[in-house]
Amino acid sequence: MLISPDHIRQFLETFQRQECNSRDLFPAGVLIPLFERNGELHVVLTQRTDEVGHHKGQISFPGGVKNEQDTTIIETALRETEEEIGLPKNAVNVLGMLNDFQTPSGFRITPVVAFLLSVPSFSINTAEVSQIFDVPLSFFLDVRNERVEQHNHSGKMINVYFYRYGQYEIWGATAAMLRSFLRDLMMWLENKKTL
Repeated sequence: MLISPDHIRQFLETFQRQECNSRDLFPAGVLIPLFERNGELHVVLTQRTDEVGHHKGQISFPGGVKNEQDTTIIETALRETEEEIGLPKNAVNVLGMLNDFQTPSGFRITPVVAFLLSVPSFSINTAEVSQIFDVPLSFFLDVRNERVEQHNHSGKMINVYFYRYGQYEIWGATAAMLRSFLRDLMMWLENKKTL
């Protein structure tokens, strides 16, 4: 089944997201930018440089830590996205927010889902981003592309998900956010069909 921006908008309008209010974590916002190519939704991902403070070389969504000027976490995600990959706020149609994610590195990340009205062009901030690429959402919906490993985190075993797309290893919080989002979305679409 092909997922449309309208499906995602309707899903997020009814989604009861889980918030994390721990003051011990740094609030951060990331953008999950979606655009349509050849009738299918793709998600934009970045590879971080080896010079950034956290998550060096990892695949991530554009975004970063909330600063004092940001009145909302959506503003954070949009500002950081423009700084990192040159995507202007007026090219972005925000569809909604997903569950907060806590990272072992001490961040509380709020994913903001957005639809881009056209196939985007980017301007990379080379201090933070080494590459930008996109992946069809259908790739993440195919369980054959998913790998899970058990990792020990502070004495507790947790599932860590991995996706290998060409030369890119997508894992950790980025993989977990995508997996959770798409599983919840597909469950909502299935329930909608049976009503």
